[in-house]
Amino acid sequence: MFLATRIRKHEFGLLFRRGDFVRVLEPGDYRLWGRLLASLEVRVEIVDVNDLAFAHPHLDVLLEDEAFQAKVRVVEITESERGVVFVDGVVVQALTPGRYVFLRNRRHWEVVVFECTGDVVEHPRLDAIVGSKAASLFDVRQVPAQRIGLLYRNGAFLRRLGSGRQVLIRDGSHYELVIVDLRERQLEVSGQEIMTADKVSLRMNLQLAYRVVDLDRSLEAASDLADALYRSAQLALREAVGTRRLDELLASKERLGAEILETLAPRAAAYGLEVTSAGLRDLILPGEMKELLNRVVEAEKEAEANLIRRREETAATRSQLNTARLLAENPVLMRLKELDELRKILLAAKATFVFGEGDMLARLRGLVGEAES
Repeated sequence: MFLATRIRKHEFGLLFRRGDFVRVLEPGDYRLWGRLLASLEVRVEIVDVNDLAFAHPHLDVLLEDEAFQAKVRVVEITESERGVVFVDGVVVQALTPGRYVFLRNRRHWEVVVFECTGDVVEHPRLDAIVGSKAASLFDVRQVPAQRIGLLYRNGAFLRRLGSGRQVLIRDGSHYELVIVDLRERQLEVSGQEIMTADKVSLRMNLQLAYRVVDLDRSLEAASDLADALYRSAQLALREAVGTRRLDELLASKERLGAEILETLAPRAAAYGLEVTSAGLRDLILPGEMKELLNRVVEAEKEAEANLIRRREETAATRSQLNTARLLAENPVLMRLKELDELRKILLAAKATFVFGEGDMLARLRGLVGEAES
């Protein structure tokens, strides 16, 4: 009995006899001899080399044959590795730990293996990889501009990451990316009930601006930088207000911010921070104290108004005295003053007066006397 088989140019055959692998058959025509029921005794499996992956239940036996080894490439992916298969520059398969057998053919293909070190993945074709069928192997994170990413692996600090896209391999580890903003930030210390040196209770709001200047120190000093700075600012505010009387505090609100900034600077530096500005935004008085201060301010303004009125009256009297002295010392000036006053009187009158020689004032008095008689 014979088994006729034809193997084409893009194929090769695997010859089995009685279930055992015999050899690899190259392209060509074959007449294989066998006994009765040859189809069960002699078997040829055809393999198309245009396929990429190869799987077989007797793979270990096949790999012992040198001719078969020349037809395939074996890739072993360990537990600490992940792989990506490119065919003609296109990602076609993601490889998790295991053994893979690929057929050697005319197509250009390659396997890129990545080590699971927990570090950021770098590869010239990373864009194609994370946007393909292999995306499930990777964890893509983003660090915004003007920020720094702190990468933790299983709770332990791993490395610092710059801004941009960061790609990690999924290897079963727990990754945490903490974003630290390097820009200036605002912190409001609000609703602080503080008593002044003269036992007046105030409510105050403080506004701070700060930024991170020493990242390493910030990581070591506190888990919550904003909360740590908030508490330090509370203490600095109480120290500054508690040593002042109310009137002094109201008169030096601008200087208070500078004093708090000076007190807070070394405390913030211990956290790796720099406080760039500090200012008292609100100062809220109790109701009765506010009414009392309003009365004080009203009395002060009334006293200022009285002082200004007296100053103006004194100035007016002094001016009149100076005018009288000038008129007494200068008869001509006195005469001009009389004429000016007379002009003002006659502006509204329709009568016409003609004065001759002599004392004008005497003539005017004469005219008035004649009219009365």
